[in-house]
Amino acid sequence: MPRIPRPAALTTAILLALPGLVLADNRGDAHDHDTARTLDAVEVTASPLRNAIDDLARPVEVLAGEELDARKAGTLGETLERQTGVQSSYFGAGVGRPIIRGQDGARVQVLTGGTGAADVSTISADHAVTIEPFLADQIEVLKGPATLLYGSGAIGGAVNVVDGRVPTQRAGRDLTGRAEIRHGSVSDENTGMGRIDADAGPLTFHADLFRRDSGDYRIPGYAFSPELIAEELAEGEELEHFARGRLPNSALTTEGGAVGASWFGERAWFGASANTYRSNYGIPPGAHAHEGGEEEDEEHGEEVVRLDLRQDRLDLRGGFRGLGPLQELNWRATRSQYEHTEFEGDAVGTVFENEGTEVRLEAVQNEIAGWRGAFGLQYGRRDFAAIGDEAFVPPSVTRDAGLFLVQERDFGDFKLELGARHDRVRIDPEGALADVERNATSLAVGGLWRFSELMHLSINLDRAERAPTAEELFSDGPHIATQSYEIGDAALDKESATSAELGLHLHQGRFEGKLSVYRTAFDDFIYLSDTGAELDGLPVRAWIQGDATFTGWEAEGSAELFENASGLWTLRVFADGVDAKLDDGGRLPRIAPGRVGADLNWSLAGWRARIGAVRVAEQDEVAAGESATDGYTLVDAGLAYHWDVGATGWEAFLEGRNLTNQEARAHTSFLKDFASLPGRNVAVGLRVSF
Repeated sequence: MPRIPRPAALTTAILLALPGLVLADNRGDAHDHDTARTLDAVEVTASPLRNAIDDLARPVEVLAGEELDARKAGTLGETLERQTGVQSSYFGAGVGRPIIRGQDGARVQVLTGGTGAADVSTISADHAVTIEPFLADQIEVLKGPATLLYGSGAIGGAVNVVDGRVPTQRAGRDLTGRAEIRHGSVSDENTGMGRIDADAGPLTFHADLFRRDSGDYRIPGYAFSPELIAEELAEGEELEHFARGRLPNSALTTEGGAVGASWFGERAWFGASANTYRSNYGIPPGAHAHEGGEEEDEEHGEEVVRLDLRQDRLDLRGGFRGLGPLQELNWRATRSQYEHTEFEGDAVGTVFENEGTEVRLEAVQNEIAGWRGAFGLQYGRRDFAAIGDEAFVPPSVTRDAGLFLVQERDFGDFKLELGARHDRVRIDPEGALADVERNATSLAVGGLWRFSELMHLSINLDRAERAPTAEELFSDGPHIATQSYEIGDAALDKESATSAELGLHLHQGRFEGKLSVYRTAFDDFIYLSDTGAELDGLPVRAWIQGDATFTGWEAEGSAELFENASGLWTLRVFADGVDAKLDDGGRLPRIAPGRVGADLNWSLAGWRARIGAVRVAEQDEVAAGESATDGYTLVDAGLAYHWDVGATGWEAFLEGRNLTNQEARAHTSFLKDFASLPGRNVAVGLRVSF
C-alpha cells in the first residue's frame, strides 16, 4: 500500500468518528433514523442491466442533480475532479481529460450515451474531449477495468456522459426543458445553454444549444514555475519578459448543439440525433513550440498556437422488448467526422482527421435458473490521419471487434457477478509499415455481500488485456505537446492487468461511508521512456514495455449533521491516494498526489449554500527526469436560491472557486511548469427549468 499522507489519515479518523457524532446529535430529533436509510435508486445506464448504483459490486460513481450543477465546468476532467479517485489531465482552459486512479489517455474510455466520443483526445495531451459537461443529465464513472463492456481501451476505467440527445424515454409532458446562463470573473467567461424535450403522440423530440466564450484567464503569479524562471534567468532572460497575472493565449470559444427524436411503440423504439461540436482554444506559450535555437527565436519570436476543431456526429439507437428468451434487445450505432487544425500564428501547422464508426448490440436475457445477464457484440472502426510537419503518427485504420457476456445471481445475502470479453484489434498503417493484429481477453468476478442491513462488502477480481494503440506502435516524430521526439515500436505486445479491489459501504441512519483499497499489477505495461538522446532539439522518448504496479485507496463519508429551524446541515469528507511503480525500480510520471477534502452544505426552504476545501499533497515521488510539485489548498463556495412560478422553476446562483487565489500546479499536467491553474473565480448565473 502507498504511504498515507497526513491529511488522508485525518480524513480516515473523521470517517470513523462521523457515525458517532451523528447519532449523538440525534437526541431530541423528531425524525426516526434508527433504521437503515433507503438509498436513492440511481440507475447506472452504462450497465446493460441498468442496475441501481447500490446494487453493483463494481466500483461506480454517479454525479447528478444539484451536485452536478455545482461541479459543472468547461471540461469533463474539471467537472469530475472532486470525485474520489478522479483527477484532470489539464492542458489549459480548453482541455481536461479524466484520469482514473492514476491512469489516463488510451486506458480510460470516454463515452457519450454509451458509445465512444470518437475524437482524438487519446492521441495527444493537448487535444480536447468533444463532450459538453453543461448538457449532461448525469455522469457515470466506472472505476477499475471496464473492459467487459467497452473493450481494451477501458482497462483503467470509463466515463459515460448521459445527455438525452437520443431520447430513451418519453418526456412526460408536452414540453419540458431547462436553460442556464452564467458569467465567470477569472476569464470574463460567458456561458449559455438551453434544452427542450417534447412529446407529440408516439414521438419525443429533443433539441439543445450551447456556447462558451472566455478570454485569457487570471493567475495569482507568474505563468512559468519558479524553477523554470530561474533556468531562463540563468540563460540571460529578463524577468519582465515573463507573463504574470494572466495566462497568455488561454482564451477559447466553444459551441454546439443537437436535434434528436425517438419513436416509442408497445414493444419497440427507435431514435436518432444529429450533433455538432466546435471549439477554438489556445495553447499556453512554451508548451507547444520547438526549441529551435536563438537565431530562429530572434527572427520569428514565439509562435502562438491555437487549435480549431469541429466534430459532426450522427447517433442511432433502438430496441425491442419481449423477444422470446430475450427480455430486451438494444442497439446503438454512431458515425462521426472529426477534424482539427493547429494554427501556428496564421499558418496551418498540422491537421488531424478522424472518421469513426461504432456499432453495439446488447441482448438482455430473461432470468434463467436465477441468473440475470446480458451478452453482446461491438464493432468499431477509426480512420485516422495527421497531415503536417508535426504529424508524429502515420495515417492508420483501426478495427476493433468484441464479444462480451455478463451474468449475475443472488445467493441469499450474497450477489455474484461474472463477466468475460474477447476483442480482436487490427491496425493498418499507411505506407510500408506492416499491419499489426492483437487479441485481448478479459475476465472478471465480483461479489457483493450484504452481511447486515447497515453494511455491505464488495470484492472484485479482474484479468484484463489491452492492445497497443497506433501512436504507441508507429510514432516517429516530434510530439510538441509532450515536448519530446516520440518513437513507437511495432513489436509491442498487448499489456495485461491483474486487479483486486476490496470495498466496504456503510449506511447507518444519517451517515453513509465508503472505503476501498485496490491493487493492479501490469505485465508488459506500455509507457514512454527517456532514452537520453536528443533530436531536433527535443529529448527522444521511446514507447517500451515493463511490469508495473498501481496501488491505492479511497475513502468518502457523508452525514446529515442536524436538521432544525436553522435548516439542514450536511458534511462530506473524502480522501484518496495512488502509487505507481515500475517493478524493476523507478516511478511512473504524472501520478496524482494524495488528496483530502471536505464540503459543508446547508439548505433551508429555497436556499442552499456550501463551502468546501481540498488539500492536494506535495508530489515528490516522481519519475526519472520529472520535477516535484508543491502541495496546495483550494477553497470554493456556493450560494443558490430556488423559487417556482407556476410550473417553472427558477434558480439564481453565486459560485466561487479558488477563493484564496492560491497558486496551484497540477502534477498530472504536462503544463505544470508553464501554466498554473486559474486564480480566484466568482461566477454568477441563472437557471430555469419547466
